[in-house]
Amino acid sequence: DYSAAKERQGFIEGRIQDINGKLARAQVIDVSTIRSDKIVFGATVDLEDQEGGNRLTYKIVGVDEADVKNGKVGITSPIARAMIGKTAGDEVVVHAPKGEIRYDVIKIRYE
Repeated sequence: DYSAAKERQGFIEGRIQDINGKLARAQVIDVSTIRSDKIVFGATVDLEDQEGGNRLTYKIVGVDEADVKNGKVGITSPIARAMIGKTAGDEVVVHAPKGEIRYDVIKIRYE
């Protein structure tokens, strides 16, 4: 029990150091001040699936904030990398394990 507790304590202390390092390097970005026609970090993007016509909305956020169920995709995710630099009306091609998925960019917002 003692050695298991020491091992767990070491893991927790390592995790605390990791979080402290992330906090020290963190930058707050006010996306409402971004003025761009292109998709960049912080953008909220409305997409339409070319096959099914389903509409999706994603916000590009930092890796630690990503939550796909709530429409937040990390900047390093395949869909975010495919969207970066696109403008309204462009086609986004996402290379997924099941093949290419194509979307049309409907609207870009910074809110």
